[in-house]
Amino acid sequence: MFSAVAVCRVFGRFFRASRQPFVAGAISTRGYRGDAPQDSGSDLIEIPLPPWEEKTGEPIDIKRRRLLYESRKRGMLENCILLSLFAKQYLNTMTEAQLQQYDRLINEPSNDWDIYYWATEARPTPAVYEGEVMELLREFTKNRDQEQRLRAPDLEYLDVGNH
Repeated sequence: MFSAVAVCRVFGRFFRASRQPFVAGAISTRGYRGDAPQDSGSDLIEIPLPPWEEKTGEPIDIKRRRLLYESRKRGMLENCILLSLFAKQYLNTMTEAQLQQYDRLINEPSNDWDIYYWATEARPTPAVYEGEVMELLREFTKNRDQEQRLRAPDLEYLDVGNH
């Protein structure tokens, strides 16, 4: 019989070997190189995303729940916190037209940094995203009450009124 130590050594070697590429050079060696002036950017790959489509016929309560989820699950922590707190404060009082604006704002742009820059007014917001909701988001982002915004809100507030 094999001892536990011998089995770990054999399988450990097997698993380490299985993680290595079969063909030399099969794994890309690209990495972040900063803003080097000699970088042509020719090695960048553009991954096409499907175009945003408005969900027509979606019941308003389902739309609010979906937008709440999408506000909490972003591609970057800054927007997770910002948009989830914004949704907590405003989502339940938005009209259907405002919900449509918010849906488009958080789902159509392919880059979360764009949304962040528009909300913080670091870059101008494109006209297509301008509206009541963008104004609310910009004002909310200013945090005039200086609230501590270090994490997304707890989910207990979702059950208020559902018991």
